[in-house]
Amino acid sequence: MELGIGFAFVGRQYHLSLGDKDYYIDLLFYHLKLRSFIVIELKKGDFKPEYAGKMNFYCSVVDDFLKHPTDQPTIGLILCQTKERILAEYALRDIHKPIGISEYELTRALPENLKSSLPSIEQIETELSGET
Repeated sequence: MELGIGFAFVGRQYHLSLGDKDYYIDLLFYHLKLRSFIVIELKKGDFKPEYAGKMNFYCSVVDDFLKHPTDQPTIGLILCQTKERILAEYALRDIHKPIGISEYELTRALPENLKSSLPSIEQIETELSGET
């Protein structure tokens, strides 16, 4: 519902095997009206240029192994906590696949009444890092 009408959830940590290596797409959707797979990578922190290469790779693999011949090309979306426009433009300049970069902030999306009952981003990061 958050993504809009037409999105069908395909998988979380969607497994791809290529050669003797395993890869995992954070989120994979299929858009019914666009007739296209949507690969979403969630990144903590700032955008890094290498994310564009990884997304290009994922889109190519999905196009070769999952896409039906009548489907449109796979669309990639990189979601970072922050993005730097100049870095993003250079990273995507010669990539010819439909890839977008956007930033997110979890606390803006939460209703006020839930913010106090859920842990803060800092608390989650501390818990995940194993610090006390």
